[in-house]
Amino acid sequence: MDQHGRKVHHPPSSYQNHKRNKDYESVSVNPEHKRVRQSHPPHHGGSPPVSSASPCRALSTRRQLYEKDFPVYKQPVEVGSFSLDGERRFFNDARQMRYFVKPHPRPNFDLRDGYKDRFVKRDDGVKEKLDHILRWILANRSKLQSSVSAASSSPALGVDIVTWRGHLTKLLTTPYETQEGWLLAATLFRGTLYISEVETEASRHDRDNRTERHEEMMYWGYKFEQYLCADDIKGSPNPVGVVNTNEAFCTVVQTKLADHKLLFSGEVDCRDGGPEAPAAPACYIELKTSAEICTPKQRSNFHRFKLLKWWAQSFLPGVPRIVAGFRDPDGLVVGTETIQISKISHLIKNEYNCWKPTVCMNFCCEFLSFVRTVVREDNPRVVHLFSWDPHQDVTYSVHRDTTYCFLPPWYVEGMASSSNPPH
Repeated sequence: MDQHGRKVHHPPSSYQNHKRNKDYESVSVNPEHKRVRQSHPPHHGGSPPVSSASPCRALSTRRQLYEKDFPVYKQPVEVGSFSLDGERRFFNDARQMRYFVKPHPRPNFDLRDGYKDRFVKRDDGVKEKLDHILRWILANRSKLQSSVSAASSSPALGVDIVTWRGHLTKLLTTPYETQEGWLLAATLFRGTLYISEVETEASRHDRDNRTERHEEMMYWGYKFEQYLCADDIKGSPNPVGVVNTNEAFCTVVQTKLADHKLLFSGEVDCRDGGPEAPAAPACYIELKTSAEICTPKQRSNFHRFKLLKWWAQSFLPGVPRIVAGFRDPDGLVVGTETIQISKISHLIKNEYNCWKPTVCMNFCCEFLSFVRTVVREDNPRVVHLFSWDPHQDVTYSVHRDTTYCFLPPWYVEGMASSSNPPH
């Protein structure tokens, strides 16, 4: 049964339609590529400073290395969900779930409406790390552990890696990213690897220096959701209500990429509430906005850049479709289009030197293998910080008892206790 009391069934999907080679091959780590690290905050661009610490090995991001068979990726299964209210408080339920309402073929949505007087913006300077996922794990630990045999050599949670969907999305797009680097912190605790993003100095600088126009355009995406979502299964959208970006509904899914058992969570915009809708996550719908496409060059750029991130974000948790709103420069939606995730590879096939799903998934798989090879000490006070800048290799540094530690004491103690703590 899913969280809505419906019988779960798993329809055929693109996850089972790839011809794959189970014996995937690791990208070799080049021991000659040596960079050294310090336990200091990163410099602008996302790379920690050079020091006299131990030399580090590296992982290449060259696309050609990952052009091989599509790795085995099991169809994601939803194991739970949670909600965050208007004050970012965690609830172990689906109270923030919204239901998709099909728009008129020629909508007249004004995405600027409410920006000045009906908008509560989340403080994106507050870094929540993995805290909400960790709260869900503690509240549902018995569900996760029931599938793990006492005599099993599996980790206590029965999964190898816990992270946010957004962090995996960054990994998928890395071989084609040319602008923004990243920092990912990894900690091994009770046999499971936890991966949490660290904000780079470049990203913080960009966040602190957004223009008013940029801030307003970020609002447009949330406003589009308000035009298409109802709070109740038989309800209607309320476009005159307040847009509060603290609110969120998140799915929690389990899957397996090659030999990596993954548990991750990601925010979901809405679900299909129709009587024939499949079980989660196949009932979920992602909502997106983009500039209207008027020229072949604009369409090519849409295929080459925007669809890469849209595909990665939805493919990972098994969300099958995107409803996109195309808007003019003044924020007026001039049309909508439904994009099936399984059809995106067909949409981009005629683009010259375009991105390839197999490269994205193979790099993600090899990065996870690299991290699991490197991170050996099972200790929540030890963090390996993996750093990448465009056109560079992935390198790492080791940090003990620093501000990079991200597993909170309440989680470490809660996992060590024999019963779930009260929530």
